[in-house]
Amino acid sequence: MGTDEEQIRGVVETWLSATARGDAETILGLMTDDVVFLLPGRAPMGREEFASIARQPPGSVLPKFESVSEVQEVQVCGDMAYLWSRLAVAITPAGAERAIERSGHTLSIFRRVNGTWLLSRDANLLMKLPT
Repeated sequence: MGTDEEQIRGVVETWLSATARGDAETILGLMTDDVVFLLPGRAPMGREEFASIARQPPGSVLPKFESVSEVQEVQVCGDMAYLWSRLAVAITPAGAERAIERSGHTLSIFRRVNGTWLLSRDANLLMKLPT
């Protein structure tokens, strides 16, 4: 099972691999019901909006996702924890030749629910890379 830190790092690894596979259900299983995503230039996003974006109709050609997360710090205090990381993401939409690249830092808050660490809040500070 591992330490709390190892479990939280495992959530991040599972999230990234599920994103690469287009596995929305696995990703949704890694977050709390009241999750909030803070993204630059837009209103906060909750679980329902995330789900509607992540779930693609059957047979859809999914974009290609590639990402690298460099966890900088994990701190655990009881049933809450935070993690900050440097994240680089490349998304190639279906049929596109070039990827859309973003890079920056994230700050994530996790909550232990029934013994399992889940993402509760996420502040994503990714920016477009210079071309």
